[in-house]
Amino acid sequence: MRRRLLEVLSAPVQPPRMTYEEFLDWADEDTLAEWVDGEVVMYSPASKRHQQIVGFLEKVLGTFVEQHDLGVVLSAPFQMKLEHGREPDLLFVAREHLERLKETHLDGPADLVVEIVSPESVGRDRGDKFYEYERGGVVEYWLIDPQTKRAEFYQRAASGQYQLVPPDAEGVYRSAVLPGLWLRVVWLWQEPLPAMEDLLLDIGGESYARAWVERLRRGGFLPGG
Repeated sequence: MRRRLLEVLSAPVQPPRMTYEEFLDWADEDTLAEWVDGEVVMYSPASKRHQQIVGFLEKVLGTFVEQHDLGVVLSAPFQMKLEHGREPDLLFVAREHLERLKETHLDGPADLVVEIVSPESVGRDRGDKFYEYERGGVVEYWLIDPQTKRAEFYQRAASGQYQLVPPDAEGVYRSAVLPGLWLRVVWLWQEPLPAMEDLLLDIGGESYARAWVERLRRGGFLPGG
């Protein structure tokens, strides 16, 4: 009896079934969870490398999108509601679709979703989420796996199905939803990750790099002038 009581007391508390609206009220901005068929699915905190790559790509995408006034880039935790309430590592919403963006979630598909694969998430990212994003209308889906140093880039064809679009012979991937944005895949595996100023000069020239410096100034990381 004592052993059974200890098992019950030590078991993790599973949140009750709830509607998506109840889930949004229940979860705060630090909650690591998704909403699937009325149930809350909790997941583990990300690794340091995972966060480094997310931050790197957020800077690259965010600067490009801001420089060209293309829309909004958001990082987790922020909900995207399709069949279920998902929480992609990064998402881009084009300016013409900003009406989907609500205060607490994106009501509909992002134009671009990035997931950084971890051992704990590989089944969801390559399985359930892949097909849900495809059916839900996410135009472009990046799967970045730091463990295997493998990056997969999918673009939604006219048939509605994802097609794998490999980098070119020089290892460069070019985005479909962000024309002009390109990424050299080996950058993702460098330790440390490339210096942002040099990288932005490669991608977009001096104006792109200046935009990044201006973002730093606005954030208080550099003096004005």
